Amino acid sequence: MAAMDYKQTMKQITKGQFAPIYVCYGSETYLMQQFIQRLTDTLLEPDQRAFGVGRYELAETPLEAVLEEAETLPFLAERKLVVARGATFLTGAKDTGKVEHDLDRLAAYIKSPAEFTVLVMTVDADKLDERKKIVKALKELGALVPCTLLGEGELVAWLEQQASKLGFTFAPGAAQTLLQYAGTSLQALEKEAEKCSLYVGKGGTITAAQLGELVTKTVEQDIFQMVESIVQLNLEQAFTMLAELLRRKEEPIKIVMLIARQFRIMYQVKDLQQQGFSQQQMAGVLGLHPYAVKIAAGQASRFEAKRLTAILEQLGELDYQMKSGRIDKVLGLELFLLRLGA
Repeated sequence: MAAMDYKQTMKQITKGQFAPIYVCYGSETYLMQQFIQRLTDTLLEPDQRAFGVGRYELAETPLEAVLEEAETLPFLAERKLVVARGATFLTGAKDTGKVEHDLDRLAAYIKSPAEFTVLVMTVDADKLDERKKIVKALKELGALVPCTLLGEGELVAWLEQQASKLGFTFAPGAAQTLLQYAGTSLQALEKEAEKCSLYVGKGGTITAAQLGELVTKTVEQDIFQMVESIVQLNLEQAFTMLAELLRRKEEPIKIVMLIARQFRIMYQVKDLQQQGFSQQQMAGVLGLHPYAVKIAAGQASRFEAKRLTAILEQLGELDYQMKSGRIDKVLGLELFLLRLGA
């Protein structure tokens, strides 16, 4: 058997169909939390949840102790949930922890798991080491549940699903605008969706224009929008955004650093595109969300590689001049934007 599909597994759990062991792995910890919450809600009655869930950190607790807990009969309940976080021994990463884990004991447990326990191990890693016997055994059991970052289409669908649960809708294109403003963290997006719901009320529709007023943007997101304005040759908008950042007392050197980061990503994406990398592969190489790569690729298409190199050199020089006091910081930033627009 291969890894289980996250959505399919969630549906099975909702129907009361449980596997004895799950291994949740990937970078999207929000999905892991939702998975454990769904298991808790379906597996245990509300009055059993306080003592029906055992939580362990494998960096501090040996696997043997976790499995002993799994094999101990539940207290005042038919079933129990045992959650063990940080199963790095399932990855290719070197285990630097001081705790030793008995993987033979886990292999024996996999062959004969306790009927009254659901054991969940989590690991914050995009891949498990499938050369390891223990990973092969877990895969054979169908216990692997990938909790990977969602693509742009999946993120939009997830946002629309959240909106439906909260009783409002996104106007066409507004969900994509929310991704641009708030980023791709599901936790942050969940909070923004709740805010939208309160703003428009039950049955309401949120528009892209309203999101501009409503969403709490990080400095990184603001810089991203400012660079987007520059790329679209909308200098007036770029200067308005710069004025707002300065009004909020953001340090000009930090603004330069973040602008440079965005142009560096554009340069790297352009370079990798020329080498034939797909957006998914680029995301892996650069450690970015595929959606961020897609946006950067769109921005990079407006520039020649030589122009991007020149812009990065200008930013390096501006950073030096600012730090050495050779130019007024705000003036330096404004001159850079004017030169870029020209």
